[in-house]
Amino acid sequence: MTVVSNTSVLIGLSTIGQLSFLCEKFPEGILIPEAVWREAVEEGGQRAGAREVAAADWIRVRPVSAKGTVSLLKRDLDEGEAEAIALAQEVGADLVLLDERDARRAARRLGLKVLGTVGLLVAAKRAGNVSNLREQLDALQTRAKFRLSQRLYERALREGGE
Repeated sequence: MTVVSNTSVLIGLSTIGQLSFLCEKFPEGILIPEAVWREAVEEGGQRAGAREVAAADWIRVRPVSAKGTVSLLKRDLDEGEAEAIALAQEVGADLVLLDERDARRAARRLGLKVLGTVGLLVAAKRAGNVSNLREQLDALQTRAKFRLSQRLYERALREGGE
């Protein structure tokens, strides 16, 4: 399975100690574009999770060739999101990991399958890798400063069986 990730998923999961779930769920590893590496590791060097992302040998950086697609997407999205979507399209990814609503919409319009941090945590709960989803969601909001609507929070708990 080919999976491309944006920055927010990597930083969110690593901040709450769940980055390894990505490796477990996607044992072939994940791809990230250069802009995501810059955002997560180079510019985020002091931020929680940056070292974990840098040390993960199952995360591979890949340049994006479709510069025109990136330019078009950057009209509405940040550079990491634009490159993640362009790379996912370019490599024929099975899945792109995105959280921001506009980025998710743009990816879906291009025919890409999308999953976000909350969906990954629900999957981790279902797989038995997370014992308490509520604690993980709360940590995501408090430690990772992740914005999560009450509706999505409650839906995630229902889907996770809590």
